[in-house]
Amino acid sequence: MKIILLEDIKTLGKKDTIVNVNDGYARNYILPKKLGVEATPGNIKAMEKRQAEEQRMEEAKYAEALQLKEKIEAMNLSIPVKVGENGKLFGSISAKEVAEAVKKKYSLEIDKKKLQLAENMKSTGEYECRVKIHPKVSAVLKIKLRAE
Repeated sequence: MKIILLEDIKTLGKKDTIVNVNDGYARNYILPKKLGVEATPGNIKAMEKRQAEEQRMEEAKYAEALQLKEKIEAMNLSIPVKVGENGKLFGSISAKEVAEAVKKKYSLEIDKKKLQLAENMKSTGEYECRVKIHPKVSAVLKIKLRAE
């Protein structure tokens, strides 16, 4: 019996693939647990339509990520900090503080988990921070720490 998998099954295959299984295995395990459906012409067309829709949505997310990359790379973020002797900060600037500064200045919400600080920001100066927007797209945010 040919089955279209609705979920990944370790021993059979990935989601949206057509596999050939024994009739009993299909009727007693795969179909009742809704892990797959019978590969009829209607179900195959529905699967292809769903895959095309997912592909279109992925392309839209990618295009949106490219636009966001341009916005982020055009930013010059300046963060005022309190410093002691020799331009050293009291503590350091974290990804959370960078995300809050971007939200405050540019009204753009960036998840702090997507910010990858290359080095600890413990003194005044210019730094670069990589922002992971999409699995295929990342941007570089320029940050300048200046004394208050």
